[in-house]
Amino acid sequence: MKKSDYFSLKFEDDRLIFCDQTHLPFEEKYIATDDYEVIADAIRRLAIRGAPAIGIAGAYALALAVKIYSSPIHFSNAYETLLSTRPTAVNLRWALNELKQVYEGLSDTCSAYQNLLERALAIHQDDIEKCRMMGEHGLSIFKKPSVVLTHCNTGRFATGGEGTAFSVLRTANEAGLITMVYADETRPLLQGSRLTAFELSRQGIPFTVLPDSAAASLMSAGMIDLVITGSDRIAVNGDAANKVGTYMLAVLCAYHKIPFYIAAPTSTFDPHCPTGADIPIEQRSATEVLHTSGTPVAFPDAQVYNPSFDVTPASLITGIISENGLHLPPYNFRK
Repeated sequence: MKKSDYFSLKFEDDRLIFCDQTHLPFEEKYIATDDYEVIADAIRRLAIRGAPAIGIAGAYALALAVKIYSSPIHFSNAYETLLSTRPTAVNLRWALNELKQVYEGLSDTCSAYQNLLERALAIHQDDIEKCRMMGEHGLSIFKKPSVVLTHCNTGRFATGGEGTAFSVLRTANEAGLITMVYADETRPLLQGSRLTAFELSRQGIPFTVLPDSAAASLMSAGMIDLVITGSDRIAVNGDAANKVGTYMLAVLCAYHKIPFYIAAPTSTFDPHCPTGADIPIEQRSATEVLHTSGTPVAFPDAQVYNPSFDVTPASLITGIISENGLHLPPYNFRK
């Protein structure tokens, strides 16, 4: 496989083909399926992850759910199953609702599969274009060749295209504006050291992996020019939910007077969510903290607090990059 050939998901021959990210970075394992329940399970266990990617996968899964059985009850059951997999990322609900609107507008459910698939393909293609545009708009945040810190994974493995924050890094690197990317390892599932490092290496971008808790020391030493992350849901006022640890970075940036940016498509903006206090935060299994790659690493009887996300207040966000450009505070993302 060539360096540029890896991908998160694609649709071919009436099947979704996706990379099972739980096997990375040691194995690129791709799974092909036409079973929506297999896709739902993959989203739930983070084999497919990243807000835009799970929205796209959910859309394909809902279309596949009616390929053979297209009754309203079967559609509704598939919709609810997929919706329940990840509660925080709004892209999933948005994509499922796009297909729901198509389904409810059909006069004959016999054509449901083709109509829903057409909408799912359009959502995927739209995300590819949005990723490209975020990369272009993100160039405006660079005033000189810079050292950048990022958190979690925001590249191809998280989207249908080149990424959100990662697309900005990629485009900036091609323009000679990246001297180094520091990638937080991103506890507890190590999306940074497993996935972002993989993508940075494949894309030929200079990088260094660091423990999440080492970011402060880099900033205090004057070694970071800016921080950029993605987001899984952005409230009307600009509060943004992202992988847990993002809020901590934003606080550190404010203290050290370092710009903190978020890159996310408008499908991540939630016009029905006034503030970050209204964003549901997914709590995940204690096993993710007590084990690493299946090996116990902590006292087995320990109680665990394992939120998948935290919310960064809008007041700490220097700017938000979408496919529409660079948004500056004060934020108001009402439609």
